[in-house]
Amino acid sequence: MKNPTLAKRTLRAAALFGLVALLSATAYANEPDEERTLPRGHFLLPEEGNMIGTAYTVTVEEGETLIDIGRRHNVGYDEIRMANPDVSIWAPFAGTEVVIPARYILPDAPREGIVINLSELRLYYYSSDDVVETYPISVGRDGFATPVGVTRTTVKVKDPHWSPPRSMREEAAARGDPPPAVVPPGPDNPLGRHAILLGLPSYLIHGTNMPDGVGMRASRGCIRMFPEDIESLYERVPSGTKVNIIDQPFKAAWSPDGILYAQSFPQLEENLGDFEPILNAIEVVARTFGEEKPPVDYAQLRRIVESPNGQMVSLLKVADEQPGEPRPRLDGIEEGLFSELELTQREGLIYELEIVQR
Repeated sequence: MKNPTLAKRTLRAAALFGLVALLSATAYANEPDEERTLPRGHFLLPEEGNMIGTAYTVTVEEGETLIDIGRRHNVGYDEIRMANPDVSIWAPFAGTEVVIPARYILPDAPREGIVINLSELRLYYYSSDDVVETYPISVGRDGFATPVGVTRTTVKVKDPHWSPPRSMREEAAARGDPPPAVVPPGPDNPLGRHAILLGLPSYLIHGTNMPDGVGMRASRGCIRMFPEDIESLYERVPSGTKVNIIDQPFKAAWSPDGILYAQSFPQLEENLGDFEPILNAIEVVARTFGEEKPPVDYAQLRRIVESPNGQMVSLLKVADEQPGEPRPRLDGIEEGLFSELELTQREGLIYELEIVQR
């Protein structure tokens, strides 16, 4: 479906910007009633656009950790930490208000099967024509990168045995602590109680016996999930389901009320290559607004790319900026290489990024 026109968005945005002061005091609601009626991690697909969910707040109870709260609300370690940078992970004060960042921009990928966005540390499962599920995950840590690519689920195993990989056995032997050749099912098994094998040899989607690490780069390449989440998927994901593993550290989308939002996540260094983060962000925004050209705040865009924290941020200029004001230049990108960045409309079809070299 097509998004609302730019004219409609502009009118809506103007009204919303006039309420900025009010909205800033109530930016997060309590968990929406309509989302409480759906199972954990389930969201109705939007009729328009690519945004799901709503951010809300909860209050810390005595003895809770931020990790406990995140798990209860379907949020991983890095997500809950970045959304609440001033709150102690392990000993938050009772009564502290905690943000649950439960609003998401769907990845720019076909809405079918399982989509895993590595930088976001999230899995999306399109379980029906009108529902998408999303769950926090752990992916490969430095030196054990989870590969990008398209594969499929193969065999599902309950209470799996685990054979430590050769690299782990060699490391343990060097420390004088050789591991067993096979770890049986049980509390010491790092695969947890459920595993879904992938067509990529040696890669699985599985549970864990250390759930506090879900939502960070902590595995040797496999996809880890909270035990309750992998159990749910295990029961419902058919063998042969498509699995699209992507790495999209920057996402942008229009909200239903006409605001252009973006999310920026810390990038995985192993996937950088010739990747230029700010240029990629501009290209993503260009694809998002298509033939339209909204008043994008490029200074804001640069800030969230350079300081990524996964939070939903508006990219539209505020109402008091004059239309004739020059757009901020993105100096310092590949210093000495570019003199100007500009978005141009080519053949009346789409805005593309044009780089004018010195």
